[in-house]
Amino acid sequence: MREHDTERTFAALPPARGRGFAATWWGQAWLKALEDAALDSEQVKTGRRLARAGAVGSVSVRPGRITAVVQDRDHTAHRADVLLQELSAEQWDRFLDMAVERAGHIAALLDREMPPHLVEDAADAGAELLPGLGDLEPECECGAWDHCGHTAALCYQMARLLDQDPFVLLLMRGRSEREVLDDLQVRSVTPSKEPTNSQEASQEGVDAAEAYATGSILPPLPSAPELPAQPGSPPSLDTETPPAPGVDPAALTFLASRAAAEAHRLLSAALAPGHETDAVEEELTLFQDAVRVAADASEAAIAARLAEGTGRGREELEIAVRAWRYGGTAALSVLEDEWVPEAESLARARAALESAWDDGDRPRLRTAHNRWTVIGASTQLRLSRDGRWWPYRKEHGRWVPAGPAAHDPATALASVDGEA
Repeated sequence: MREHDTERTFAALPPARGRGFAATWWGQAWLKALEDAALDSEQVKTGRRLARAGAVGSVSVRPGRITAVVQDRDHTAHRADVLLQELSAEQWDRFLDMAVERAGHIAALLDREMPPHLVEDAADAGAELLPGLGDLEPECECGAWDHCGHTAALCYQMARLLDQDPFVLLLMRGRSEREVLDDLQVRSVTPSKEPTNSQEASQEGVDAAEAYATGSILPPLPSAPELPAQPGSPPSLDTETPPAPGVDPAALTFLASRAAAEAHRLLSAALAPGHETDAVEEELTLFQDAVRVAADASEAAIAARLAEGTGRGREELEIAVRAWRYGGTAALSVLEDEWVPEAESLARARAALESAWDDGDRPRLRTAHNRWTVIGASTQLRLSRDGRWWPYRKEHGRWVPAGPAAHDPATALASVDGEA
């Protein structure tokens, strides 16, 4: 046993009837890793029903593994395990060094939050926190070689635990909350090294013409500099010189900072392993780009100018911004695109709605095109063309986005209450 091995055991949770399993985006990402990789969707549905009925016993969490005893409907008990690759020592060093540089990340974890930019920054540093496709490896006494109902039920229960405490995910990745916080404290007080005179001299360079003439005998070029931890700040426009007519210094400063942030994001993606195989991002439309920019605007005057420039009202832009924050261009498409599902898509949607709730818990729904409205409530589910469900809520007579997408309609609808 390693020196810092540890284990946490969580008591069995009550049945989850009438509610989803993941209210947080990271809990939903955990379930997505299960649902996207499972070869038998019926086993996933069986696991969801078992977890919803309270058939999962106490859950043991330790580095690389979670374990629980799951009971079938006939009360036959099976030990189920789900394995997740631990981070290497080098990956932990990169993650902790990144977290020290951003105090907001530490504060979010202490508040039991895992904001998207923390996960993105960790991935940029080479430490994937959330599982991806095929990362959740099942082991069960029932002998199934893929995810069975028992391991799927354990994963659904784990999503509820992750909602409460993201440090549970870090424990699965190899380190306990105490280890992480102690290491962060040590790193935060370690002084940075000052460059030596020899280091400064080595950066002086040589004359360009001389370098070109003797290129065949010069040493190879140094490695490209590392990606900055964060985008730079734009120069201050607060000068004694008044701006020219029609020039808004606050708007220019804002646009410069957003351009730097977007350049940093693009460069980070370009330097990531496997970037050459990724699909090229589609160019944003004028309105989509305005919504992207407005999502980061804190000043009302800037948001008003963006609304005016796109020909949309301020309220309409605010609703679009809300959608963007839940899912970018995909969420914007669901907001504005009302379409009629073909027979096959409609059949899959109806099957998902039938299996999402137990008998008696299913809400009454009224269908119109790709939208299912809960009768007697101000909530709605919208089906996107990729088969995901998006929750909506009626506010002041208008339907507005109320949460991120989910593959399970019950999970999507339950997130409306969490956002209210």
